[in-house]
Amino acid sequence: MNDFLEQRKKRLEEFKKTVRKKEVTYKPIDIPEGLFIKCEQCGAAIYEKTLQIGHYICPFCDFHFRMNATSRIELIADEGSFENLFDDIESLNPLGIESYENKINIGKALSKLNEAFLCGTSKIVGIKVAIGALDSTFMMGSMGSAVGEKVTRLIEYATKHKLPLVIFSASGGARMQEGIYSLMQMAKTSAALVKHDAEKLLYISVLTNPTTGGVAASFASLGDIMIAEKSSLIGFAGARVIKQTIRQELPDGFQTDAFQLSHGQVDMIVHRSDMRKTLYNLLKLHQKDGHDDEK
Repeated sequence: MNDFLEQRKKRLEEFKKTVRKKEVTYKPIDIPEGLFIKCEQCGAAIYEKTLQIGHYICPFCDFHFRMNATSRIELIADEGSFENLFDDIESLNPLGIESYENKINIGKALSKLNEAFLCGTSKIVGIKVAIGALDSTFMMGSMGSAVGEKVTRLIEYATKHKLPLVIFSASGGARMQEGIYSLMQMAKTSAALVKHDAEKLLYISVLTNPTTGGVAASFASLGDIMIAEKSSLIGFAGARVIKQTIRQELPDGFQTDAFQLSHGQVDMIVHRSDMRKTLYNLLKLHQKDGHDDEK
C-alpha cells in the first residue's frame, strides 16, 4: 500500500511538471516528535494513538511492537482484579557503578514503575493467578538483584497459595551493572520454580520481544507451557557474538518465534489479540475441578 501511494505521488508530480508546467514545492511541516511511530517490519508511519488503541500491533503488517508491563497486565487481567505485590523492592548499587543510579531513575520515569518487573495477583476470566511482566522500558527489562527477588517472591507466593503462575518476559538479560549479583538471580528463580513444580502447579511462560540473555537462560525457559508472542525475538546472545564464538554460519531467522516453534523451544505462537483467550483456555484445562475459581 505504501509503495502504491509513493508511485501515485511521483506520477502526480510528473504530471504537474510536464502538463501543467508547474513546479511542485513543499512547505516544511512541524510534526511533534512521537506523534507517528515507524514500524520496524514494514516501515509504515503509524499514528501513536492508533497504535495504542490497537494494542501496539501494526495495522499494515501485523508486527507486534513492544508493550510495557502495565499495559500488558491491563490487556490480560480482568478489569480491576490486579493487586500489586512486592512493589517496595527496588534496586541498589552494590558495586558502586558510576551513573547506575541515574539509569535507574530514567527507567523509573519511562516505565512509571519502581523496577523492571511488575507482579501481583489477578483473575483471567475468573481464574485467579499469580502474574508478572517484565518492562522493556526500564533498562531493557534487565534482571538485577531486585528483579530476581521480585520474580522469586512471586513464584514463592504462587506456591504458598497454590496458584497457577503466568510470567511475560521481555528482557535483554542479566543487568551488567550488578555483575555476579545479577547472575545469581538465574539460579535463585530457577530453584523457586522447582518448588512450585513439586506442588504440581502450572507455570505458563510467555516469551515476548525480546527475550534474551540470563532471563532466557533461566525462568523464562522453564515453563510447563511455553508460549511465544507473535513477532518475538528469542535467544541467548546476539547473532554476531554467537557466530564469532562458534565460528559457524547460522541458520536464517534462528532467533525468530517461528524457528523456535519448529525446533521445539516453544509450544505455540500466539497473536496478542488472542493471548487472554489462550491463557484462559489453558488455565481452565488445568483446573483440578474443571471449573473457574471464583474465590
